[in-house]
Amino acid sequence: MDTLRETLSFVGDRPYAQAALAVAGAFLIAKIASLLLTGVLARLAKRTKSDLDDRVLAMLHRPVFVTFVLLGLATAFDILAPGRFDADPPALRLVGSRLLGTAAVFVWLGFALSFCRALLEELGKPRDRWRVVEPRTLPLFRNAATVAVFGGAVYVVLLIWNVDTSGWVAAGGVLGVALGFAAKDTVANIFAGVALIADAPYQVGDFVLMDDGLRGQVTHIGIRSTRLLTRDDIEATVPNSVIANSRVVNETGGRWKKERIRITVQAAYGSDIDRVRDVLLSVAAGNESVMDEPEPRVRFREFMDHGLRFQLLCWIDEPVLRGRVTDALNVAVYKGFADAGITIPVPQQDVYIRQLPHAD
Repeated sequence: MDTLRETLSFVGDRPYAQAALAVAGAFLIAKIASLLLTGVLARLAKRTKSDLDDRVLAMLHRPVFVTFVLLGLATAFDILAPGRFDADPPALRLVGSRLLGTAAVFVWLGFALSFCRALLEELGKPRDRWRVVEPRTLPLFRNAATVAVFGGAVYVVLLIWNVDTSGWVAAGGVLGVALGFAAKDTVANIFAGVALIADAPYQVGDFVLMDDGLRGQVTHIGIRSTRLLTRDDIEATVPNSVIANSRVVNETGGRWKKERIRITVQAAYGSDIDRVRDVLLSVAAGNESVMDEPEPRVRFREFMDHGLRFQLLCWIDEPVLRGRVTDALNVAVYKGFADAGITIPVPQQDVYIRQLPHAD
């Protein structure tokens, strides 16, 4: 500050003139910095392929300008405080500098939030079929960045006002441990939800089958739980921690949404195998929900105790049709076997009595 006073000494011992000169000088430096950002650096940024640097330079214009102006105001206030106010000059200068420092923190807070949003959007753009940040996880990272930036700003403001934060940090740690034990299930679900959102084993609209037999369409993926709409039109809410520790079959996943269904049937020994194949293939061809490509096929699986086991394999457009198509194919197979004279065996046992007991 003494060096600054010596620089402004050419105007004499006139505090108001020195203060005005300090503000004017800061304003001039701010304009020069703005011209440098919007001129030279902006032209250099336009040569790059990404538009992130252009957006960052545009964001920097306001905080850089305001920061230099605040520095000029702080200098002017320091010049005027010792001789123009009755309050204790050191204390008054301290309060003034803290107020201006707090204003600077809030100015740069806005820049940090905008920069985080722009950076996440840039990382979410596709690059050769991959993304650093997936669109489904973008809101999660955006919220985390917002919390981190606000937390850092509050911490800096507390340091500016010389507030001891060690007690707050210790209390926060104790509170965090207590909340962790009290809500361990909720915390486990939240961490599992973050993992599911990042890993994305399924998406909204997919049909999933869980270990316990629960099957339904995913209607909502939350941070704590996932909701499934079953075929009974009943919505089931499953905690994410349960899903994370279970084997989940995504029937809609893979190369396409189509699904293969299997119709298993037995024919009695002595049946014409070629006739059985023809009947099963004609049943598949007669159902409009069965796809022509991949084409239906019949497999002779094994010799059973009571008959020959066959499977009709065919594809449907989407998993939601599985129940209806299976019912229609079962009915058609039963009728087709009856019309073709093919017997469906039923388990039976023959009892041979070698000798009846003699009557007394």
